Amino acid sequence: MGLRDILTGRHSVQGPAPEKLFAISTAYITLATEHDIQPTGKAAIVFQPLATSEFEATMREMEEVVKATGAEGGTQVASQNDSYGYRWMVVSNPPSQPSVEDLAVAINAVSDSIEGGGHGERLLCAVFAFHHVDSGAAAGDMGGAGAGDSTSAGADVPSWATDLTSGALTPGAGLVYFIYNYKRGYWYPFVPAPGDEQRSTERELQLKAQMAKELPIEPEMDRWFPLWGIPI
Repeated sequence: MGLRDILTGRHSVQGPAPEKLFAISTAYITLATEHDIQPTGKAAIVFQPLATSEFEATMREMEEVVKATGAEGGTQVASQNDSYGYRWMVVSNPPSQPSVEDLAVAINAVSDSIEGGGHGERLLCAVFAFHHVDSGAAAGDMGGAGAGDSTSAGADVPSWATDLTSGALTPGAGLVYFIYNYKRGYWYPFVPAPGDEQRSTERELQLKAQMAKELPIEPEMDRWFPLWGIPI
């Protein structure tokens, strides 16, 4: 059973909780100031579309509303369907002016529209993208080991840090995602690692400890399912 099966699950769940979603709009300050994790200016909401003209018209209208309300800040909206039949509505800010608050407002507007139309059960999750910054400095600070000093780094630096500070990163390395499960009303971190569908569980556990006071973190870790192929 995969993430989409769990999140759309037929078990005991709780509905969308906007105040829990908006926790990210303050939590990002702690991520940035204390942990050198900055917003990329991108977020997405994932849902199962309904093949009706009414639903599609609602989604088109919502896209226009988000574009119009976010025009001053340069917010962009785009949609795409994945191979599982789910739709990703991606909201982005200019890279030079990322605003987690604006992204959260836009994501909540979309979820409100879907729920207001009686389709709340089709909401899957919201995903906010972040990235580690100043990785070169971090490499220099870790026991004095540079990127090319594999002897000392291998002994003292955890695997996730080695991946993030390596000079040859694969696409997606250094990214940190926080995923909000609408059915559960909880967040959890997802950190892809270099390689084919690899993740850094060690780093995710560290983020859980660091952000537990800022975000309502999913307590059941077997529900921290990865989302591969995230388009942000």
